[in-house]
Amino acid sequence: MKIKLLAIGKTDHKQLSLLIDEYKNRLKHYIKFEIETIPDLKNAKNLSEIQQKNKEGELILKKIQATDVLVLLDDKGKEFTSIEFSKYLQKKMNAGIKQLVLVIGGPYGFSEAVYEKAQSKLSLSKMTFSHQMIRLFIVEQLYRGFTILKNEPYHHE
Repeated sequence: MKIKLLAIGKTDHKQLSLLIDEYKNRLKHYIKFEIETIPDLKNAKNLSEIQQKNKEGELILKKIQATDVLVLLDDKGKEFTSIEFSKYLQKKMNAGIKQLVLVIGGPYGFSEAVYEKAQSKLSLSKMTFSHQMIRLFIVEQLYRGFTILKNEPYHHE
């Protein structure tokens, strides 16, 4: 299985980018992983919230293959402990999925078309975080999940 993190907009903070790269490099030991960034919309301030979500949604859906399993990082999604998340990853790998695509939407979330295409929603917290920080959190949790599956001494209960 391959995991792709698809995100709207680039990471502006150098320190966050360095940390994301650190965990991305660690993940290479466990699974094929990539981060793909969809550029921010031009003139987004001239668009309504719905127009912005729809335009971002079109860009997201263009990046999805028919065989991909699409999981949205969404505040209304299912919450997991780190151990539950590692079991979730194991189930996805056991299912023979070719590519798991985790998506971080824009500032207003996802369009209806993206929600309809998604197989599930995942929430990292009931709190709201910046989209840039969520990138770091999900990459770290992926790494943590794989170390749990391999019984490596990164995660402590």
